[in-house]
Amino acid sequence: MAAKLKKGDKVIVLTGKDKGREGEITSLDPKSGKAKVSGVNMAIRHVKQSQNSQGGRVPQEASIQVSNLAFVDPKEGGATRVGFRMEGDKKVRFAKKSGEVIDG
Repeated sequence: MAAKLKKGDKVIVLTGKDKGREGEITSLDPKSGKAKVSGVNMAIRHVKQSQNSQGGRVPQEASIQVSNLAFVDPKEGGATRVGFRMEGDKKVRFAKKSGEVIDG
């Protein structure tokens, strides 16, 4: 099955402590169904000091379930579902809310 969400897509969080926040997908793991979104689901990691780094408490994005994310409509804003259609001989993704082509 083709991926409805990809790296670089702007998404909105539907559930959880960061509900309503928007960000861009920085990494995606389709096998586990999780994604990392910039500025969302921040967790503090304790890093030991080394010769190359200072160490201390470093905030990092934790992964979030893809089912808790929705694509942000490029035309109207807000959450939308992603569909697929053929345009000529090319398969493209489109936002179901506005009908706008996402990548094509």
